Amino acid sequence: MRACNRQVFSGSDVEKKKILKCRRVIGHQLVLRDANPEDASFILGLRLDESKGRYLSKVAPDLQPQVEWLARYQADVGQAYFIIENKAGERFGTVRLYDAVGDSFCWGSWLLRAGSPTAFAIESALIVYRYAMSLGFSAAHFDVRKDNRSVWQFHERFGAMRLSESGTDYFYSIDEAAIQYSLSRYARFLPHGIQVVPG
Repeated sequence: MRACNRQVFSGSDVEKKKILKCRRVIGHQLVLRDANPEDASFILGLRLDESKGRYLSKVAPDLQPQVEWLARYQADVGQAYFIIENKAGERFGTVRLYDAVGDSFCWGSWLLRAGSPTAFAIESALIVYRYAMSLGFSAAHFDVRKDNRSVWQFHERFGAMRLSESGTDYFYSIDEAAIQYSLSRYARFLPHGIQVVPG
């Protein structure tokens, strides 16, 4: 997943919810930890991986811009960028929440390194939705490259509705009923909910 479709969600008059950073969001097997400049090498490695990065905007194999972006991110109050870790602190991927529009948030930058357990995709998605709902959001919007079949099929199984498409992307939204249904359907992957550790 990449940037969000502002043609679908733009200029809402409803009260805007806020995406808040936190130190950690603890799930069953996974922890979403707030990213920092020390994660730059790991993130760059994911983005440069040929199979993982082919659906993302291209980046140069230069660590410094990633370090600088993460330093700027720490002062950004409009998004939360997490490293996906197991409970032993081993890094497996990334995910980002951003672009709050009314009761909807966008999520993307969702990458899991090759060889990650299949359950980590499901649990990390459930944690994202649980955390966003704890912030007051009740829906999400995002876009996925058409070629990234496994990811858009994953979201459609979660109940996301395809709203439109461009030459390269499908644009989706998922409402509260679908989110709640998936949280219940896949509850075995997150049996005790989440614990949020403030920043």
